[in-house]
Amino acid sequence: MENLSHGQQIRFLARLGSAMGAANYPVTLIRQMLARSSAAYGVPNDFLALPNTVQVVGPATGSGTTMKSAHLDADLRFDQTFPLARLVTATMGGKVAPAEGDAKLDEILAMPTRFPEWVTVLGYGVWSAGLGLVLEPTPLNLLGATVLGLMVGLIAVVGRRSDVLPQLVPVTSAFLVATVCIAVAEYLDLEHIGLRALIPPLAMFLPGAAITLAVIELTSRDTISGSSRLVGGFMQLAQLVFGILIAAQLFGEDTANLSSDPLNKIGPWAPWVGVAVYAVGVMLFLAPPASFLPWLLLISYAAYTAQYVGDLLLGSYASGFCGGLVLTIGALTLARRPAAPPAITMILPGFWLLVPGSMGLIGIAELFGADGDSALGVTFISMFSVAIGLQTGFVLWQLVRRRRV
Repeated sequence: MENLSHGQQIRFLARLGSAMGAANYPVTLIRQMLARSSAAYGVPNDFLALPNTVQVVGPATGSGTTMKSAHLDADLRFDQTFPLARLVTATMGGKVAPAEGDAKLDEILAMPTRFPEWVTVLGYGVWSAGLGLVLEPTPLNLLGATVLGLMVGLIAVVGRRSDVLPQLVPVTSAFLVATVCIAVAEYLDLEHIGLRALIPPLAMFLPGAAITLAVIELTSRDTISGSSRLVGGFMQLAQLVFGILIAAQLFGEDTANLSSDPLNKIGPWAPWVGVAVYAVGVMLFLAPPASFLPWLLLISYAAYTAQYVGDLLLGSYASGFCGGLVLTIGALTLARRPAAPPAITMILPGFWLLVPGSMGLIGIAELFGADGDSALGVTFISMFSVAIGLQTGFVLWQLVRRRRV
């Protein structure tokens, strides 16, 4: 009976770890949390955690060693990460029996979406409009970000209905967005096509989470996981750039006409309103609980303010670091308050707000010939700026907690 109990515990912990991986937890954190959960069960297990697979090995007994592995084929939706985080916390406290935890995991994985698909599409249009106000507040760009956001949102919703189509959604979306932008610019006889106009509708494909997790795992000596995430992140960026450049060549557009110069024709207040619009878009597109909105607004404005001040004081490449630092510390601090959402749920939307501002896609596009004044090091700095800031926030938080203990 005891062996059966140990087997149930190991199976549940393996499934829980794989769900955490599907929710974009770094493997370092997965191992730590599973170790605490095992301690709560009184079982000294060993763990092998990879981004898409978790293996749990139980202690050797007279009947041998129990080993279980688990993996999920798809990432969890954002709204599913809320009950998952609560389950992880309860498991680490020893408050969940394995059978109960397995049943709860089944419920989380089977959760239906809160909103119909048309609300999801509308939400991404609002999301894109908010980022359009943040990056380049002009009436034309705002209109383009909204319309193109609705188009990309529709493509993403259609792509989710198939097991194969999601792999083509990033490059297809980038091609169509660039095609529309170039066609409109030629029709209106504009002197250049702003790269900033391309980013808002494509923001969900920017691999901010992948790059950040890669930095955390590589510096934690999880080289296999970190390297695979890094390669996957740059592959997704390459898909976006490929789609943009194919559209430019199809129209015979000189890539030198792709400009990243900022422009603001609405007013200095527009980016600050854009942060709130973006938050509303997140609520509609990702469908978290309604109570999440105040926390999302608070952490989004804190991170954006830090990025803005960092740009003024330290320059554009350090701005992402400042934003990531404040984002992490702010989320971890707020998560300790009663009724606050888990820190991971506040950090993820911050990625999607800060990474476009770090100009990762613009830097990559310039490498392919847009302005010709960029370099590989510039692109690395712009992409890793947010990631290193977030990791620094984690380190500082752990140092403070150790001193208090």
